[in-house]
Amino acid sequence: MARIEMTTPLVEMDGDEMTRIIWDMIKRELIEPHVDLKTEYYDLGLAHRDETDDAVTVQAAEATKRLGVAVKCATITPNAARVEEYGLKQMWKSPNGTIRAILDGTVFRAPITAEGIEPCVRNWKKPITLARHAYGDVYKNVELAVPGPGTVELVYTGDDGLELRETVFRFEGAGVAQGQHNIDASIESFARSCFEYGLATSQDVWFATKDTISKTYDHRFKDIFQDVFDADYRARFDEAGLEYFYTLIDDAVARVMKAEGGFIWACKNYDGDVMSDMVSSAFGSLAMMTSVLVSPHGYYEYEAAHGTVQRHYYKHLEGQETSTNSVATIFAWTGALAKRGELDGLPELVAFAKRLERATLDTIASGQMTGDLARITTLPNPQVLSTRDFILAIADRL
Repeated sequence: MARIEMTTPLVEMDGDEMTRIIWDMIKRELIEPHVDLKTEYYDLGLAHRDETDDAVTVQAAEATKRLGVAVKCATITPNAARVEEYGLKQMWKSPNGTIRAILDGTVFRAPITAEGIEPCVRNWKKPITLARHAYGDVYKNVELAVPGPGTVELVYTGDDGLELRETVFRFEGAGVAQGQHNIDASIESFARSCFEYGLATSQDVWFATKDTISKTYDHRFKDIFQDVFDADYRARFDEAGLEYFYTLIDDAVARVMKAEGGFIWACKNYDGDVMSDMVSSAFGSLAMMTSVLVSPHGYYEYEAAHGTVQRHYYKHLEGQETSTNSVATIFAWTGALAKRGELDGLPELVAFAKRLERATLDTIASGQMTGDLARITTLPNPQVLSTRDFILAIADRL
């Protein structure tokens, strides 16, 4: 059978544990029989990151800037136990954090909806896309264990000699203190990515912080979003019949629970981290959630929203059969292939990606699914398939 030709390679970032096993199955069974797959391969498995002193992660990110589209497998961010398990040189940083910092992107996460997998929130009819500002805040904080009585201050020393000081707290005993930061350029990129993605997907954009409490820090986010929208996007949103509005984060949570969905919910870093898990779980499963990093500079990186499925990997190493959900990883590949086809003017590649997505969802709708979905499906008598058999069932339907 003639395979669909590609002109520009994808950046392919391989990963760890069970998702690495699934990654290979998806390529061999679902993509390569139909597409003359071209990729620029980078091994982001933990062992290879350690061998290269994590240089491979930077190389993969730079390649994404050069080629424009990447697809990434889930990777391990090591803790102390992983350092010992893998005999690492050090506790390497999150690959996702490194890549996001280089690409200057915003992470958009949206649930994958399938017949028979119903949201816990009964009035949710359409997916809710979470836009997470993946820079700064508590993830780049500086923390201090206060040993006893004393004063903690915020101090700014300008290159021009200007000094600004604010007292954080006067401690009468031991405690803890924390400093956070963000930068205007990153917040503006976040805003532009959200508005561009809203226009590209025909979705309203909500943004929420707690500016009534954080009158300088959170208010800065609110002001930059509004300034960017008024200057560059208000007319385009009006023309497209779309809406942007700001509200407090607690009000947004209340609104989301009563909404039908079908919009982008933009959140600061920590809020986006927490709320994306809430939305994915309420829609069914973290293994049924897409994740795409969109840079205002025109770079796209697609991946599954979940981790490496460590527990299933250990069972796999022992020779036990697993029933691991591969849907989000499949959709990472289809998202990247569709974007590559769109950018390169290859409608056949875009159409193939959509057919693979439909084959995946139709397989679930037919009652064939992995164990995690079988436990929550509303379909009668679901057939629980192994990791490999689920992918082969999709291949047959494709």
